[in-house]
Amino acid sequence: MHRRQAFSTLLAAALMPGAGAAMAQSNPAAARPFTEGTVRDMARDLAKRPHRMPDARLPRGFTDLSYDDYRKLTFDRTRALWRGQDLGFEAQFFHRGFLYTHKVELHEVADRQARPIPYDASAFNLEGRPAPDADAGFAGFRITHPLNRPGVFDEICAFLGASYFRAVAKDLRYGLSARGLAIKTADPSGEEFPLFRAFWLERPQAGTSSIVVHALLDSPSATASFRFTIRPGTSTVFDVQATVFPRVDVALAGIAPLTSMFFFAPNDRAGIDDYRNAVHDSDGLMIASARGEQIWRPLHNPRDLQVSQFSETNPRGFGLMQRGRDFGQYNDLEAHYELRPSLWVEPIADWGPGSIQLIEIPTDGEMHDNIVAFWRPEQPMRAGEEYNFVYRLHWLPAVAGNEALAQFVATRSGAAGARARLFVLDIAGGRAVPEGAQPTLDLSTSAGEVQNPVLQPTPDGRGWRVHFQLAPGSARLAELRAVLRLGDQPISETWLYRWTA
Repeated sequence: MHRRQAFSTLLAAALMPGAGAAMAQSNPAAARPFTEGTVRDMARDLAKRPHRMPDARLPRGFTDLSYDDYRKLTFDRTRALWRGQDLGFEAQFFHRGFLYTHKVELHEVADRQARPIPYDASAFNLEGRPAPDADAGFAGFRITHPLNRPGVFDEICAFLGASYFRAVAKDLRYGLSARGLAIKTADPSGEEFPLFRAFWLERPQAGTSSIVVHALLDSPSATASFRFTIRPGTSTVFDVQATVFPRVDVALAGIAPLTSMFFFAPNDRAGIDDYRNAVHDSDGLMIASARGEQIWRPLHNPRDLQVSQFSETNPRGFGLMQRGRDFGQYNDLEAHYELRPSLWVEPIADWGPGSIQLIEIPTDGEMHDNIVAFWRPEQPMRAGEEYNFVYRLHWLPAVAGNEALAQFVATRSGAAGARARLFVLDIAGGRAVPEGAQPTLDLSTSAGEVQNPVLQPTPDGRGWRVHFQLAPGSARLAELRAVLRLGDQPISETWLYRWTA
């Protein structure tokens, strides 16, 4: 089993039943007052002190685990937090081990009081290993909720590893991840991975359809506080309030970072010997600009690291999409890539000038997350200041975007002789074109030459097909751009593609 498949299985697996009473609730004697500003104040104070890594000490039997071994350290679901209290949500916990050795502090918040959630080794199946110390703590947690069937608590999200977290919507499976903060991604000096050091889980109110989680993030360069309001459903939505406190000047920050996997697809399968038609958690980056343009950038598994940036001021949204929703587009009965969610970032307040960054990292398999996208502010974050970002994360099957614009629903590429590349693009949706009207194709390249462009209606009369050849000449990189117009007005989103030799 591939590591990525094992990770998804770990997060979604049925939990081992176990004996024993329900897991003890927080210690009342350790209760402390908790307000909406508590974690923000903690992050502000922590940023004034030198960075210290959290405790990563564990017995060898937990640090030398394989991933399959780690998957067996299951939590007893009968001891979940809020089990049997009819609150609509329950919380279960991940044991430390394998790659997840850092201790994460967990707390329950109720009646404006925060109480530590005690670690109890008996709540886990440890596969015969001696229990660690009583204060060993947790690696993370998952939240369950009756998402797909009444009365059946399905996993809706999980926070595990650094500042990574995942979520699903109704009838979907885990796919791409989000993170709290990215720092120096793809920088030659090496990336810095901030960690969630502690979480506060608010006890849900009976009859409500949301749950609130607070998080404290820490890294050598910055601290941050997060408030997540999580609303599961056909679209699972996270309302995010984040405040970042730089310890040092941070020029290479990534806000609302998304991490995904793209191995191959019909636009990019050079050297791939695989029975499947495509293997990816996401197939493109979609951007809604402040000026009303909708951009579609198909993903690519490049030979060399590629970094693209799309300058924007106050973008309306961006995200990594999985547009292909038919099983036949993948033909994978185990991974079911057609069930992986898209993830859309919707800024709520103005973010000012900056750029949406896309990083594409070469990969030789589907076990590696090799795609990263985030927002980078134009100006560095200065030490001693604080920066607020409010946004929504939408985990869902598809993002409609501007429904008046047709979308590029397929990008295919293949050889066209020894020195050219053939591109075939399918376009569907948007407003109906008036009878007798003929759209025009606006097509360009930054290098080389575009040859033989053709625009044709599809056989069903519901869309259009574009095909053309790129003759790059001596160029090693070409930025391609296409949009359909009726007169001077665009009737499709803008297709952008980076071709590399």
